Amino acid sequence: MPTYSFTVNGKAVTVDAPADLPALWALRDKLGVTGPKYGCGIDVCKACTSHLDGEAFNPCVTPVAEVAGREVTTIEGLADGDVLHPVQQAWLEQDVAQCGYCQPGQIMAAVALLKRTANPTDADIDAIENVCRCGTYFRVRQAIKRAAELMRG
Repeated sequence: MPTYSFTVNGKAVTVDAPADLPALWALRDKLGVTGPKYGCGIDVCKACTSHLDGEAFNPCVTPVAEVAGREVTTIEGLADGDVLHPVQQAWLEQDVAQCGYCQPGQIMAAVALLKRTANPTDADIDAIENVCRCGTYFRVRQAIKRAAELMRG
């Protein structure tokens, strides 16, 4: 079986896996990184949203071979030690989570958005397209706007 080396949350890792194994299963089953959630497996719900070289990606549809030599960041790697990322802090302030299942993907998508634009519009936020079965979209919007404020200082 081939091996693939890449970085996850700042740590070098190597996995033995078929080339077409979704990166989500390499993360969860082989490396024990459980923040990215399995929801649909077809890039619709986006519960697994993580970052690949700093850009949002969905590891449920990305083969592990495509992450070789690259940097993956999941919700576990977002905070700086005990200091939460501003998006995580805003999520807490706005009491966004209900069941919490989609929240790692929602947060990672929000971080990617705020890297692209410091002052996102409602249309920018709506373009994220992460699914929340609890319907916390209003609080997600508030949290993203609050995180933008925190990040701007």
